[in-house]
Amino acid sequence: MKKHMMSAAALLAFAAPVMAENSVTLYGLIDEGVNYTNNVSVNGQGKTDYALASGFAQGSRWGLRGAEDLGGGLKAIFTLESGFDASNGQLGEGGRMFGRQAFVGLSQSQFGTLTFGRQYDSLVDYLAPLTANGNWGGTLLSHPFDNDNTDNTFRVNNTVKYASPDWNGLALGGTYSFSNSPQFANNRQYSVGAQYTLGGLQVAAAYLQANGAGNGSAGAIAADDANFTADRVRIFGGGVNYTFGPATVGLVYTKTDLKDPVSTVYLPAATFSGLGFTAMKFQNVEVNGKYQLTPDFFVGAQYVFTNGKFDAPAGSIKPKYHTVGLMADYSLSKRTDVYLQGAWQKVAGDRTGTALDGGYLIGTDGPSASSNQFAVRAAIRHQF
Repeated sequence: MKKHMMSAAALLAFAAPVMAENSVTLYGLIDEGVNYTNNVSVNGQGKTDYALASGFAQGSRWGLRGAEDLGGGLKAIFTLESGFDASNGQLGEGGRMFGRQAFVGLSQSQFGTLTFGRQYDSLVDYLAPLTANGNWGGTLLSHPFDNDNTDNTFRVNNTVKYASPDWNGLALGGTYSFSNSPQFANNRQYSVGAQYTLGGLQVAAAYLQANGAGNGSAGAIAADDANFTADRVRIFGGGVNYTFGPATVGLVYTKTDLKDPVSTVYLPAATFSGLGFTAMKFQNVEVNGKYQLTPDFFVGAQYVFTNGKFDAPAGSIKPKYHTVGLMADYSLSKRTDVYLQGAWQKVAGDRTGTALDGGYLIGTDGPSASSNQFAVRAAIRHQF
């Protein structure tokens, strides 16, 4: 008996240091609520829509995050994160098991982090947090068709990513995503970004280019993941936020340039048929603000003006979009909050005669039969 006890104690003595150097964390959140939309087009007729919907202020998800200490400040890290629809239990991101993130890599406090897998691009990492939809507002406050990906419509597959440590308030990084095809440039992606923080001031800029976005399922941006399927996607943006006391105000500009676009994941596939667009361009200017009334309660507001230009052999179409968003959020505890959102969009300027002309707030059940759409959401969010 004593021999068995001594053997067990010896095993524990060797095992304890190993266990202390490794960690795996289970985490997640559930965002579920009721949506009202005043106008959704059904066979060309505007209908009022009520829906129980999941993942608006933040996408519902669960994940595993782990790290192993390799010594000398070096760690092996991984993240596996799965999105889901709490209304029906289905997987999100096109039914992918770990559609939100799936990567492994190395991290060192002095030199930064290098990771490999399905990940966020530099626009999402550095610029999106300065927008309302990429920070506190979520999907309903997205820019039209999430044309600049600040709401993270797509992740990038086959990606090598570097993120620097914080150098006195400066952080930067970049991604490169392989096409995984003998046609090397067909559906690849690369992006760079940087963010600088000094006191209450935060400044950021980012750039992304994707060639053949949405072309097939094996490349950087899969067909069922892309906001637009196009021969080339270029997105550039910059922004500034300033926090003083309980208030934060922000200004963000982004420009999206699509070459030979053929579809968007947000509208029926036939929408672009016969239009023959050689280019689509969006310029978004966003002003946002957030005020922390108490430690448990904040309100936020956003206005976005989007100037569009759709080029075709017959000429150019120039729509203009006005998007307004409001939000109030109250924390019931450190992990549970309730929120109320409202958003409105109006499309003005030239018309295409297609679903592109309807007001469309991302997350609703479809574009409006008119140029306006209004939606309200009341929801609860729980984090674990």
